[in-house]
Amino acid sequence: MVDQDAVQANILRTLQGMKGGAGRKGRRADEPSFRDVQAGRLAEEREKEKTRIRVNEFISVSELASAMKVPATQIVQFAFKELGLMVTVNQRLDFDQIELIASAFGFEAVREDEYAAQAEETIEESPELLAPRPPVVTIMGHVDHGKTSLLDYIRKANVVAGEAGGITQHIGAYHVTLPGDRKITFLDTPGHQAFTAMRARGAQVTDIVVLVVAADDQVMPQTIEAISHAKNAGVPMIVAINKIDLPSANVQKVKQDLLQHNVVLEEFGGNTLAAEISAKKGTGVDTLLEQILLQAEILDLKANPDGKIQGTVLEATLDPGKGPLATILVQKGTLHGGDNFICGKFSGRVRALYDERGKTVKEAGPSIPVQILGFEGVPAAGDTFAVVTDAVEAREIAQKRQRLEREAQNRRTARGGTLEDFSRALKEGEVSTLRIIIKADQGGPAEALADALAQLGTGEVRVDVVHRGVGAITESDILLAKASGAIVLGFHVRPDSNARAAAEREQVDVRTYRIIYEAVEDVRNALEGLLKPEERETVLGEAEVLQLFKVSKVGTIAGCSVRTGIIQRTARARVTRDGVTVYTGSLSSLKRFKDDVREVREGLECGIGIENFNDLKVGDRIESYRMEEVKRTLSASAAGSAGAGAGAAS
Repeated sequence: MVDQDAVQANILRTLQGMKGGAGRKGRRADEPSFRDVQAGRLAEEREKEKTRIRVNEFISVSELASAMKVPATQIVQFAFKELGLMVTVNQRLDFDQIELIASAFGFEAVREDEYAAQAEETIEESPELLAPRPPVVTIMGHVDHGKTSLLDYIRKANVVAGEAGGITQHIGAYHVTLPGDRKITFLDTPGHQAFTAMRARGAQVTDIVVLVVAADDQVMPQTIEAISHAKNAGVPMIVAINKIDLPSANVQKVKQDLLQHNVVLEEFGGNTLAAEISAKKGTGVDTLLEQILLQAEILDLKANPDGKIQGTVLEATLDPGKGPLATILVQKGTLHGGDNFICGKFSGRVRALYDERGKTVKEAGPSIPVQILGFEGVPAAGDTFAVVTDAVEAREIAQKRQRLEREAQNRRTARGGTLEDFSRALKEGEVSTLRIIIKADQGGPAEALADALAQLGTGEVRVDVVHRGVGAITESDILLAKASGAIVLGFHVRPDSNARAAAEREQVDVRTYRIIYEAVEDVRNALEGLLKPEERETVLGEAEVLQLFKVSKVGTIAGCSVRTGIIQRTARARVTRDGVTVYTGSLSSLKRFKDDVREVREGLECGIGIENFNDLKVGDRIESYRMEEVKRTLSASAAGSAGAGAGAAS
């Protein structure tokens, strides 16, 4: 932004010089000196500061009136007459409204984000103050490939402080000490969801990922998912090929399978380390630990143990006897008992520190997990933990954050990306990559769709397939989409109830298709910024088939229990089996006991007949849904949400 006042001052100075002539060496008596000009600028800045109000989103009408020193009734009258807003004195305004009202009263509104409070400012540490810290390792892989067995063996063979056994795992993280006083911190996260949920909140705590693959099996869906998570997190990966002691083990086949997923091991010319281990017998585990330490040396992990204390919440619980307990991974500084802290939207004071065995400790340094007692409420995984000197300041920051979060939830939707958003942002020149997650009923169509979409990229914009897999769309897919800013495309598969709830909560765009070219066409239109009006479906409810009845001249009637929402007689119906759509049509009958009914609500049982479809099985899910036409307008900033709201209202 050009400073117009500075430009005018320069012009005046130039004109004065021209009047005095080129040969003049001295300054004319009426020409302002440099000091006078500077003083004038400072005076102008002070005048501007008088009309500048610093506000945060969101403040009430009375708070705005107090800041501008005008009666609140004037703001209420102006909002009604000029903006068409019916506001009360205690009603909160968003920043756009604040800016309009302030400018009308001759003030300039400047936004201040109170959530990013001073307590969490990142300060560059000088290199001489940094000391080596232990690596933080997350172990991932498919179910029953030996993750827990590997953790158990490491824990028993290398117990902290030499205590054999008895380590309580409720803390979710622990560290082991190897010969030579070398330490490694392991995160015992519950699968990929915690890993992704923390990244979705901006918390990158993992340094290294160990991918466990069974030698007697192959690369399974969860293994592929783990690879996607590690790559998106941008952390190095070490492959642990487990169960090599079994007769059916085929190590070479596993290595070849990994190549298909762009995991190139060192022996094939890549940069991914690998270790062949047996978690039960302990074969090769020492080699794996050495590789972890080697990778840590390459990463040169350091932190200042005496600096400003910062950490991240790994998990938190509400203990019936102790109250809120949170597991913190300290990342900088050394945490002590009695420290005042701010964590997410809660403040508190460290009343007790516990290690992974439940024993009280006095302090915890960088990369050390510790359980803290002293929270006012239960924080969320991924929240930033920071120590502050003043308890009153911490409490004030926490209260502001709680208020801001309440207002933000009521007024804004913190959404994941949608194709409409991408198309609009593309027109504004803001983005260059469309990230997509593909789930299909079979591997072939998933690969075909990924290839077709990848070819849509141009020199200006490209399509990045973050992850592709087989099976129903799960909550983990939604969290990965939120973390990586991706759109979920389902081909012949549907999101389950948990995934649907997560997509609604996180506002992630989930689109399902039955024909590949429709998906390709939608993505192409998004890339070209030419999205057409679409038909969007609204899921009304879901029922589970508990029993089947054969009725002559009618067909198969399903005895169902409505699990979520409402089943409507006039709505369309979809039958899904193990997350895969097997039939789409309409209901031929809907009964409660012997009576025909228009709808059946959640928690009730009913009899459902599907028109022209009798191949129902116990355990099938019957979804009731309706199609709505939604207009897509890219001119407004809230195009996607406004269109969806209009469709829902109709």
